[in-house]
Amino acid sequence: MTEINVLNKKFQKEINSGVTSLVLLSVMAQAEEPLYGYQIAKQLSNDEQNAPAMKQGALYPVLRSLEKGSLLKSMVEPSASGPPRRYYSITSNGRKILTEWIKLWEKTKSFVDNTLGGE
Repeated sequence: MTEINVLNKKFQKEINSGVTSLVLLSVMAQAEEPLYGYQIAKQLSNDEQNAPAMKQGALYPVLRSLEKGSLLKSMVEPSASGPPRRYYSITSNGRKILTEWIKLWEKTKSFVDNTLGGE
């Protein structure tokens, strides 16, 4: 792996770690029903906007953290095709925080775009 590839990979990891919580809360806010981890990962991988890949294994610690912060809640239900599944849904507090995070994201995005010479 070249030095450029190593630096690109590191930078992408830093970006992903900063936006994963925002993306997960947004996905859960748009969900019509509770989702389990694999469904969330699949939905993110089906994104048509060419978003950077988020590894499924990296989502679970963030989901647990969001739940610990009372932004998500979960329930465990049996699965006909394997072990029980933990289903997540957004809380009312999670919706409030998402609104605030979107404002912060827009402010940050605007700053970065302006700094890079974008619109």
